[in-house]
Amino acid sequence: MRIEAVLEALSHPVRLQILRRLAGGEELTCGTVLPDVPPSSASHHWRVLRASGVLFARRDGRVILHTLRRDDLDARFPGLLDAVLAAIGREP
Repeated sequence: MRIEAVLEALSHPVRLQILRRLAGGEELTCGTVLPDVPPSSASHHWRVLRASGVLFARRDGRVILHTLRRDDLDARFPGLLDAVLAAIGREP
């Protein structure tokens, strides 16, 4: 997990929407958070978040469930997620 990849993953508004939802501890599928985003774009955003190490994905039958790797991120980059979540929480 590299800081450059994590920061790049968190630099897009769609991925920040995903982060906001996952920060509550939910497991989400691609279709859960991005109903207005074309499937190919949604797939790209999920892939970027997984590749950067922000998300963990597990298969449950035909569905892929995503969770936030909060403990790993907090251990590697203390305070980063809290700062990002605080910043996006203040957005209109």
